[in-house]
Amino acid sequence: MTTHSSKDPMHGVTLEMIVNALVAQYGWVELSKLININCFKNDPSVKSSLKFLRRTPWARAEVEALYLDSLEEPAKQDSVESGFNPWTQGHK
Repeated sequence: MTTHSSKDPMHGVTLEMIVNALVAQYGWVELSKLININCFKNDPSVKSSLKFLRRTPWARAEVEALYLDSLEEPAKQDSVESGFNPWTQGHK
C-alpha cells in the first residue's frame, strides 16, 4: 500500500494546531505585536482566538502566513524548552 504525502505544509494542520504552535514559539505578547488583533491582546486564549479566526478570513490568513513563515525560521531554543511538542499540548 502506498502512502500519499502532500507537499503542502498546511495539509492536515488544524487552526488549533497553528495557534498552539505560534503561542509556543512567540508567546501571546509577541504574537499580538506581530498580528494586531484584539483576541491576542485582551485576555488571550486559544478558544477565543479560534472563535475569532474562524469568523474573520483576513485575520486567519495573517495567522496562517505567520505560521508558514515560522516553519522556515529556526525555532527559538531559549523560549521553548527542549522536548516540548506544541502539537500534543493539551491532548493527554
